[in-house]
Amino acid sequence: MSSEKIYKITNITISIMILILSLFVMVYTIFYPKITLKGSTTVTLNYKEKYKEKGYKAKILFKDVTNRVKVNGKINSEKLGNYKIEYTINYHGLKNKTTRYVEVKDLEPPVIKLTGGNPNSVCPGTKYKEEGFTSTDNYDGDLTKKVEVRNEEDYVTYTVHDKAGNVTVVKRKLVYEDKTPPEVKTNGDIRVAVGGKVSPTYTATDNCDGDITKNVKKEGSFDANKEGTYTLKYTVSDKAGNKAEATQKITIYKPAAPGTIYLTFDDGPQSGTTNVILDILKEEKVPATFFITNKGDDALVQREFNEGHTVAIHTASHDYAIVYRSVDSYWNDLNIVQNRIKRITGSETRLVRFPGGSSNTVSRRYSTGIMTTLTNDLINKGYKYYDWNISSGDAAGGRPTPNQIYNNVVSQLSHDRVNMVLMHDIKTYTRDALRDIIRYAKNNGYTFERITYDTPMIRQRVNN
Repeated sequence: MSSEKIYKITNITISIMILILSLFVMVYTIFYPKITLKGSTTVTLNYKEKYKEKGYKAKILFKDVTNRVKVNGKINSEKLGNYKIEYTINYHGLKNKTTRYVEVKDLEPPVIKLTGGNPNSVCPGTKYKEEGFTSTDNYDGDLTKKVEVRNEEDYVTYTVHDKAGNVTVVKRKLVYEDKTPPEVKTNGDIRVAVGGKVSPTYTATDNCDGDITKNVKKEGSFDANKEGTYTLKYTVSDKAGNKAEATQKITIYKPAAPGTIYLTFDDGPQSGTTNVILDILKEEKVPATFFITNKGDDALVQREFNEGHTVAIHTASHDYAIVYRSVDSYWNDLNIVQNRIKRITGSETRLVRFPGGSSNTVSRRYSTGIMTTLTNDLINKGYKYYDWNISSGDAAGGRPTPNQIYNNVVSQLSHDRVNMVLMHDIKTYTRDALRDIIRYAKNNGYTFERITYDTPMIRQRVNN
């Protein structure tokens, strides 16, 4: 066979093969299902980032057969590595498959957190003292020990790499200046009886200069033998010119002398009794103390305050089951009255009388040991509480006569002590006995005072 014939046969064979291949491609294109992925066929996830399927479609001819696609493959984004998701379809024996490749990598750089300021003020002429830092990575965990620290003139540079090669660089700017003022501390405001010992003290420190107490300038003076309130002022400057000052109040008060009477009234106010009692006190020019509840007319509380009497806290409810149920319950009850006093008078008080007094035993029914806790808590929070050493007997039950109330009080008065008298301004027989009690006391050389924060506490023995 000639070469020409062989050439022709070869060309024909090739043409036939091309035709067959073209027909196969055409048939495949027309009759085989085709899967098309939405999004990229290669996906990179950060460590612990949740994989979200972008979606896919499948068609054969012009028919949507997406619902025939089966998806296989799981992505564990908490484990670095390569994963694949396979999408397959079998449509009447015609099969096809495509793959999406997913790589989980640590793409997140570490975090560096600086302790202290940035920028950071450094005392002039000193070196920066490292205040500390921490570094954590989402994959590697604590990298604090891997942080490289480089000190420069105006910066401290912190650099850290994680195992995946992610790097973080943080700079702390250093400013050589002193803008922080010194601090002056005193031993607090002082309250001392006339003639008592007064020992005001103070110290001054500075962030750069250290102890500068010797540089403090003191203004003001006091006389421990003269009643009054004095103010001492302490001023100091550091080398950078920053100034600081503090004030200290010295209160020199006159203690109550033996023979002083404190008339105290609980449970009010109440119209018909409290208003008459206020009339008597005004006419007799005698001060008193009212431990009020949450009941009664606000105008009576306002009048007590306006006429120079002390308005103090008794109880909102006077229900022992509520007041002494718990420590929190007691404070809730107290604060109701405190808020009332502040709303009416514009000022708070730190003077208290317990329902039943601090020696009451009825509180045992509701909370064992509560009076021991409350008496300590009150004092620790800056309050003072007052019991009594004379009881008028107007709350003992029955209906005593005004003469009995009078005798109960005057028979217990003494020139050898302070006389703290318990009465109740909601009792008519107390109201009717009051003027005679006052006149007896005046005629026998007693004086009257109202309770103030300087009044020494009269306390009974705590029994719970």
